[in-house]
Amino acid sequence: MSINDYVKYLTEQVVTKMDQPSDVRKSVKEERKMNRPPLSFHLFGMLPMAFSLLFRNKRKNK
Repeated sequence: MSINDYVKYLTEQVVTKMDQPSDVRKSVKEERKMNRPPLSFHLFGMLPMAFSLLFRNKRKNK
């Protein structure tokens, strides 16, 4: 990909974002915030989920 293609792509993306009404941009931003994974998962990956499943199974077995 040449620099000209990259600049063209970036310009197209900026123009499409600017052409959207502000309420649409805000709603898309809120949807992304709601679908974000928990902070522990984001920082540490699969380990917190694995530990929670392990401890949950131990509690059920007792």
